Amino acid sequence: MATLYLFVSAAPPVFDLAPVIGDAQARGFDVCLGLTPSAAEWLTDDLDVLSALTGHPVRSRYKRPGEQDAWPQADAIAFAPITFNSLNAWAQGLTTSFVVGVVAEGVGKRIPMVAMPCVNAAFAAHPRLDRSVAELRAMGVEVLYGEGGFTPNQPGQGRPGEYPWDLVLDAAERLALGDAP
Repeated sequence: MATLYLFVSAAPPVFDLAPVIGDAQARGFDVCLGLTPSAAEWLTDDLDVLSALTGHPVRSRYKRPGEQDAWPQADAIAFAPITFNSLNAWAQGLTTSFVVGVVAEGVGKRIPMVAMPCVNAAFAAHPRLDRSVAELRAMGVEVLYGEGGFTPNQPGQGRPGEYPWDLVLDAAERLALGDAP
């Protein structure tokens, strides 16, 4: 069984994680769920359920030095939904959150990774987004953005129920098997 680290930022699709975890498990993944601090705050009431569903503690903070890691090693990492802030932090190597720190280090460890943003058209118009997507792709991260991935909505017109989770899990499955994009 392959281990998938599923990392999420605070964007509306996070409220639909249970079926996504179930789908990943049906695909043969042992899922470990990591959250940005804001996503952890949004999901405070669901953390015990999500931990029980994955069979692992849900993490949003770094472990202390010397503490044993509560998760098995990742075969692949999927970061979705990833917000404007987390995507830019990752591309720039700013590791102030646990999940961004893991994926930044994952580049050097050559862990197969996929990311799919969840940003509105106003954020998408900011020039830093395209630069960060290009930088992550140059690092070997598969970024599902634009054609064949996530396409932004106008601000306030999000459709979290239409977030294409299947694209993320398809890519993670392929990457865990060692198939290039």
